[in-house]
Amino acid sequence: MSSRLKLYNTLTKQTEEFKPINPPFVGMYLCGPTVYGDPHLGHSRGAVLMDVLFRYLMHTEHKVRYVRNITDVGHLLNDADEGEDKIGRIAKLDKIEPMEVVQKYTNAYHAALQKMNVLPPSIEPRASGHIMEQIEMIEEIVKNGFAYESNGSVYFDILKYAETNDYGELSGRKLEDLIAGAGEERRSLEGQEEKRSLNDFALWKKASPEHIMKWNSPWSEGFPGWHIECSAMSAKYLGEQFDIHAGGMDLLFPHHESEIAQSKACNHTTPAKYWIHNNMITINGQKMAKSLNNGVLIEELFTGNHHLLEQAYSPMTLRFFLLQAHYRSTLDFSNEALLAAEKGYKRLMNAAAKVGGLSTSASSEMDVNSWKQKLYEAMNEDIATPQVAATLFEAAKWINEIDAKKMNISAEDKEVLATTFSVFVFDILGLKPEEEGNNDRLDSVMQMVIDLRKQAKENKDWATADKIRDELNAAGIEIMDGKEGTTYKTS
Repeated sequence: MSSRLKLYNTLTKQTEEFKPINPPFVGMYLCGPTVYGDPHLGHSRGAVLMDVLFRYLMHTEHKVRYVRNITDVGHLLNDADEGEDKIGRIAKLDKIEPMEVVQKYTNAYHAALQKMNVLPPSIEPRASGHIMEQIEMIEEIVKNGFAYESNGSVYFDILKYAETNDYGELSGRKLEDLIAGAGEERRSLEGQEEKRSLNDFALWKKASPEHIMKWNSPWSEGFPGWHIECSAMSAKYLGEQFDIHAGGMDLLFPHHESEIAQSKACNHTTPAKYWIHNNMITINGQKMAKSLNNGVLIEELFTGNHHLLEQAYSPMTLRFFLLQAHYRSTLDFSNEALLAAEKGYKRLMNAAAKVGGLSTSASSEMDVNSWKQKLYEAMNEDIATPQVAATLFEAAKWINEIDAKKMNISAEDKEVLATTFSVFVFDILGLKPEEEGNNDRLDSVMQMVIDLRKQAKENKDWATADKIRDELNAAGIEIMDGKEGTTYKTS
């Protein structure tokens, strides 16, 4: 490979050559989900991006420690410093323990990512398991003069921090604009009167009597602020400075901006050298929003049970769809785009199945080594997966032509083509073959079962229809209802 990996660094606003702090070791951190609901499409993009980067770094012989957290406390409604905890609210509504909520939706998140062939991280810490680390970090920030206690809560002093640092260096926001905006909004000071400035954010919050999730601290019985959690957990497992911090564009401000401020106030250093942000997924050109009723859960995509879906789509179709656009570009979700991804994915799988059995000739009619170089150049240019896919499609065309005896390839080039194609399709992009349910006997039995379920639904016997579906799910067979009819797949 003549080129080296380059990444767009949100902190410097430049594409930079990736130089690990302590090569060949690499530390990566991804802000994981707040587990108060089933995973939606938005959760899939960052996870798949970092999975591809994780795979590629290991492929290029780096030793990677990949940390992806679970937020299970301290993330309040509307990402504010006041109000209910997102998980605590669900626990109250369902009359269960908060950790039951956490476990349920953590399991759902893991199950969705496993179906998409996302590798587990090296470490997956939970915020609630690192309360002491967060308290210790807050104490150090207070000691250094960048935070203050007020009525049992602790707030980060942004104006004090700004005397020697740039609060806004990541997001590009100017503090004077933030201060002016807070004044112009003239929002209610309820719950905010404890702050020296409306822009100050909570490091620790004193809990109200009805608040479920709370711990003892030097300041009060309370809970940590949302931002401090990632600062404490990344420092614990990756050190005060590590290589890569990633997350969605929606986390850039205030979450990641505040992470940098906290870490510098505590450890006198920016926590990560490279900051990577994936862009958002839109739905038919619109932002996902409850008011638009256009949010799509990952599992709904797999089953087809959503009013915006024309059919069910497989996990590998979703994974390949996510790789069709560069991670820094907006990705628009539509049935047309998913169908195109499904077609492209099958094209690659068909080529992968053929390449090993190709007949060879004395010479080649294609430049396999230049093709291989193009793949690495695309990955090295800020993880350009659309270009990787286009280059793989080029090879798929060759494979089909050679298979049809319309092109020739030498034995040496065939080995390079087959090995490289497999490495990029399976090891780096993380795709895998999916079962098509092509067993004749199973197909016959399943058609009978599907017909019985259909009859039950026509008779409005919903109990029987649901029982058939649930029993099949328990047996590892998933029923998928779509406009073209009902199909199934085995897990």
